[in-house]
This record gives sequence, structure tokens and C-alpha cells, in this order.
Amino acid sequence: MRGPAPGAALQSLREVARRIVEGGPGAAAALTGAGVSVESGIPDFRSPGGIWERFDPMEYATIDAFRRDPVKVWAFLHELDALLRGARPNPAHEALGELERRGRLAGVATQNVDALHQAGGSRRVIELHGTGDRLVCPRCGARYPTARARAGELDDPPRCEDVMCGAVLKPDVTLFGEMLPPGAFEAALDLVTRAPVLLVVGTSASVSPVSSLPDAARRAGSYVVEMNIAPTELTGTVADRSIFGPAGETLPALLAEVAALGGDVRSP
Repeated sequence: MRGPAPGAALQSLREVARRIVEGGPGAAAALTGAGVSVESGIPDFRSPGGIWERFDPMEYATIDAFRRDPVKVWAFLHELDALLRGARPNPAHEALGELERRGRLAGVATQNVDALHQAGGSRRVIELHGTGDRLVCPRCGARYPTARARAGELDDPPRCEDVMCGAVLKPDVTLFGEMLPPGAFEAALDLVTRAPVLLVVGTSASVSPVSSLPDAARRAGSYVVEMNIAPTELTGTVADRSIFGPAGETLPALLAEVAALGGDVRSP
């Protein structure tokens, strides 16, 4: 299956922009994945050259692996932290932030843990897989700044400061085998099913339970727009409209089309 020609892509963007503007304040919501941050220098973990080529996720990214050998897992976590720390928001993040500022985007539900949506200007961000911006104690739940991990040694992972605990800390992200953060999925489901237009950006939404969100939105009456670099499982099935290209190009183009329609309903 091939994506649309540039002219068809422009026509699609205009149609989506029209639906967003005619839908009124907060008519759009966004569900994002790894593809929205690729242009910030964070490769999709599963893509060629991604981090899973060097770190088997079953050895380094499960909660059971962390419990068995946290020192080994921290070798992976230090590299992940360095990758996230050097990243900056790209035009895709900024376009979503501007759509929200203009009153057109109700919020973002993201599978990413890089906090780049917030850095790009988004205020309502539901982090479905947690955030790499802080550490959490898996035993007592205490949270700490990520900087504590950077000050430590690779063979001496950071520990909880509570003298009655002392457990090895982990980034406050959802490892394989862990539940999503409390309330995150429910908040995302509410966001996407209330929005007349759902933008699914940079993700095939194939990992459960997030995979159910686009279909739930469509069943609730939302117009589901897939924005990805190439076709996915959503193309021609759940997606009502597919727009192919880098998110750093397609989202700013959508913002421009919304602006051209007078799409600013922010409060004075």
C-alpha cells in the first residue's frame, strides 16, 4: 500500500483542519508514539539501529529483570537517560503545543517517556508509560529527581533515601510486565473518545492496552486521522484518513491549515 501523493496529502490536511475548526474548542486530541520524537534524535527502539539491537528487552526492560539484577538493568537505563537528556522538542511537538495554545487541541496522550511534549508547549499530557524525568522507589513509592542517577556509578545504582527502605530506584517508566500508571489509561480513553478528531501520530498503536484507543475513539464517533511515516495496521481499517510523512513536517502543515481557517479560539 502506498501513501497519497503530495497533492492528496495537502487535500487531506485541509479536510482535517476543517473538521478541527468546525468542531469547536478542543475538537482534536492526539495519541502519539515513538515516531513523533525520531526527529529529536530518539530512534524508535524497534527500528534498525534502535536500542533493542544492543539490549534484549526481555533481559533489560522487564520488571522481573530489574528485580533479579538491577545493576545489569541500570547499564541500559543510564544509556536511555543519556539519550533522553540530549533530546530537544522538534516542530511536531511544537505544533501540537501551539494547537493546544490556540484552543484547538484538548490534550495529548503519549506512549513516550521523553517529556518532549511538555518542552514543546503542551500543557495537558497524559503519559501512558510514565516519564524518564524522575526516579521512583519500587518498594515504597518515593520519587526523586533523575539527576540522582546521573551522579552515581554504573555499578552502584541509586537507592531510596528512606533508611527503612534503601531499595534500588528505577526511572518512573513502565517496564514490560508492569501496570500502566494509575488512572493514565482511563484519562486517555476519556480524552480520545470525547474529541471529534483524533490525531494518531507516529505510532501504529499496536501495543495493548493502548492499541484499543483508536478503535474506541472511532466507535465513539471520532474522525481518526493516522499521521505516520508509512502505512500501519490502522491504514484502511480504523483510520478514516491517513497522512504519510515525517511528523515534523505534517503537523506544522496541519497547524498552518488550521491557522488559515482562523483557527484561534484561545481565551484573551
